[in-house]
Amino acid sequence: MGDRVSWAPEGVDVDLPSSARIYDYLLGGGHNFAADRDTAEALVRVLPVRDMARLNRSYLRRAVLALVDAGITQFLDLGSGIPTVGNVHEVAQDANPDCRVVYVDIEPVAIKHSELLLAANPRATAVLADLREPEAVVAEAGALLDFDAPVGLLAVGVMQFIPDEDDPWGVLARYRDALAPGSYLALSHFTPDRMPREMAAGADIFQHTAEPITPRTREQVLAMMDGFDIVEPGLVFTPEWRPESPEDVPDDPGRANLYAVVGRRP
Repeated sequence: MGDRVSWAPEGVDVDLPSSARIYDYLLGGGHNFAADRDTAEALVRVLPVRDMARLNRSYLRRAVLALVDAGITQFLDLGSGIPTVGNVHEVAQDANPDCRVVYVDIEPVAIKHSELLLAANPRATAVLADLREPEAVVAEAGALLDFDAPVGLLAVGVMQFIPDEDDPWGVLARYRDALAPGSYLALSHFTPDRMPREMAAGADIFQHTAEPITPRTREQVLAMMDGFDIVEPGLVFTPEWRPESPEDVPDDPGRANLYAVVGRRP
């Protein structure tokens, strides 16, 4: 039996590592268990996962700011994870206080802490749901978001947890069809293209977690943007997506091992 703490919702298996809690640990958070930490440290030995997590989080912030600058004032964040510094509602509402945000995650710990964080924020909420059910997610998110107006759909570092047999391309197409013209999709995704052996080793470790991963090639990730007009700079590695300064791009950006892309629904 692993460590059980008062903040863990009833029914959470603290001995089964969760991607949300692993990510929380890699970002320096405290809402994780021994099994999550052990898995994260195993990943550290085969992949630069701390840098991957940090660069992915930085991409999320830049993408949200870019969408606010493009006029987006409502966001649907799929696989939002456990709250940490620089949450979507903080970034968006700091840029425009009118922004509304709905977080969606399948991890009970993530939702419980999101609810605590958002208790006094009427323009943000969290939903415990499976992102593979777009119609149900959109229906619940519709209590706060207006899907007749443009929405910023965020699928940042989450679609690799949807296996091929669950058709992640079709899942995103169903979200796309629910979005009004002028909406955006911001996406990042694990890839084996830069470090195939290391990513294969990481995927083997994830097989022993609640959410195994399916890293995908550039072409497979690009196919997820079907029906969206891709904006500059196109599909790149996370640190290359509109960096704030040249110093923010490492010498080998491909070591981020995540592709990043943003598209607009015409």
